[in-house]
Amino acid sequence: MQIRIRCNCGETTCEEWGIVELQGVVEPQPGFHLSLQNLHIGTLCRPSSSPPQEVYTFTVGYHELTGSKVPLKKPMLVLKKIKQQQDDGEIEVELRVVGIIRNKILFKTRPKALISSKPPVLSLYFTFL
Repeated sequence: MQIRIRCNCGETTCEEWGIVELQGVVEPQPGFHLSLQNLHIGTLCRPSSSPPQEVYTFTVGYHELTGSKVPLKKPMLVLKKIKQQQDDGEIEVELRVVGIIRNKILFKTRPKALISSKPPVLSLYFTFL
C-alpha cells in the first residue's frame, strides 16, 4: 500500500503548532464521557515581561505550573488522514500536512497551589484531529 503525503503550504507559510508537555496525567471528570474534543483544561499565559527564554504559566483550577519554551531536536509534522474510495473499489489513503511543530512548552516542576475565592476562567482548548 502506498500512502501519499501532500503539503499545500510552502516552508514559510506552513502553520506553526506547539506541544504542551506535562508531567502526570490529565483526566476529565466522569461527566465528559471520555470526550476530549474541545475540552477546557486551563489557562496558558506568557507574561509580556518574560525573558528571552519565554516563560509560560499554566493554570488548571487551583494549581499553577511554570514552564518554558524548548526547541524540539527534530521538527514533527501534524498530519490528517484522508481516505478516498477509487472507482475500482479500492480505498486510497492520503496524508495531508496540517502544520509543523518546532517547539514545545515544557512544564517539569510541581504545581504551585493557588488560594482564591473562585476558580479562574478556563480558556485552553485541545482539538484532536
